[in-house]
Amino acid sequence: MNLIEQFGDIDIYLFDQLLKGRITPGMRILDAGCGSGRNLIYLLRNGYEVYAVDRSEEAIGAVQRLAMKLAPDWSNERARVESVEKMSFDNHHFDFIISSAVLHFAENEANFQQIVHELWRVLKPGGLMFVRLASSIGIETKIKPLGDERYKLPDGSIRFLVDEERLQKTTEELKGTLFEPIKTVNVAGQRCMSTWCVRKSM
Repeated sequence: MNLIEQFGDIDIYLFDQLLKGRITPGMRILDAGCGSGRNLIYLLRNGYEVYAVDRSEEAIGAVQRLAMKLAPDWSNERARVESVEKMSFDNHHFDFIISSAVLHFAENEANFQQIVHELWRVLKPGGLMFVRLASSIGIETKIKPLGDERYKLPDGSIRFLVDEERLQKTTEELKGTLFEPIKTVNVAGQRCMSTWCVRKSM
């Protein structure tokens, strides 16, 4: 089996978490805003207890088909068509939560906080939340404010953007701790993506 078959198009920073042993067998894992499941191929193939939500029926259908092919004990109830703002899972249900390229679609600060607190609600004490989202870090002078913390980026996209101060402040408000420093990739000055990794206190 080659690497693309084993890992798919996994986010490189999520792959880094696997290499560091932060995602281990026996964990219950949620991909919140899973899309077609690009970050789940390795986890499904290797028997992890994986759950997924997305508001797109098409995306959840793709995840269900992928899971049935890769995970013999898969149940379609684990992949649900619902918004990340209001999920049907119990409190403290997951050991590890993936939120990749989701939060920068928030409509405003209130919506951003709603999503973050919903992710936090379903995360177990001691659990880990891995977030990748667009930020203003490194392109502060190149973005155009549109109101409600949304900006037009040099690449023409419109995103809700955070900066390091906002991520640090939100971490403190959640009473969480960073288990990785905040890291940002600047893509040719056109957009920036930051990684925000938070541990929930016991």
